[in-house]
Amino acid sequence: MPTSAPEPLLEIRGLAAGYDKIGVLHGIDLTVGSAEIVALLGPNGAGKTTLLRAISGLMPKSGHVNFAGRDLSRASPRDMVRAGLVHVVEGHRVFTQQTVFDNLLLAGYGMAHSARDRQVEEALAFFPEIAAKRNDRAVTLSGGQQQMLAVAQGLVRQPRLLLLDEPSAGLSPVLVDRVLAAVARLKDAGTAVLLVEQLIEKALAIADRVYALVRGTIVLEAPGNAPDLPRRLEEAYFGQHSQR
Repeated sequence: MPTSAPEPLLEIRGLAAGYDKIGVLHGIDLTVGSAEIVALLGPNGAGKTTLLRAISGLMPKSGHVNFAGRDLSRASPRDMVRAGLVHVVEGHRVFTQQTVFDNLLLAGYGMAHSARDRQVEEALAFFPEIAAKRNDRAVTLSGGQQQMLAVAQGLVRQPRLLLLDEPSAGLSPVLVDRVLAAVARLKDAGTAVLLVEQLIEKALAIADRVYALVRGTIVLEAPGNAPDLPRRLEEAYFGQHSQR
């Protein structure tokens, strides 16, 4: 007998959000499965960062957000973290005057000490490059290492889903490859990722599925390995076609 598809880890239905009276997102439908990497692509100003902020509770929204079988449409950012959804915002947001280790301890604020210490060590083990600098101040890290530290901060909470906003921003091509390789390893460790990224080819190399967002609307959904996907994305960006 055929079996039904597993329930998505994250399911967004009819999500709308904006700033003051300016609408940015219009009826977004999106899903992320367990241990799946989903890339959210689109031109500048499409609303990608706004969508991540709305999902994680950082801004008001309407519509439905179901996570791990729970309706979290009105949940606060703290509620979302407790449920297992962690948002790593754009821009390497680390405490530069604190050590790598202290940055990770701060990420685990409020956790039981034994659980926090265990998760800090697991996060460091995931990124040997910054583990070797655990006692160095974050200001001494390269841009790529600071981005790894920002992702490691999210991992301290042992999330089921990580929202990553432009992890390659401002990095050299070599560092981009290292950071995105680390993102791919998250899937192997059982963590799902919703990835906002401007580097289309890099994102497609690790994504299971792709959504294209243009002017606050999803205009394309496809497997990450779909034939001729870069061309289809370019057409979607410039409005030649809308595909679902």
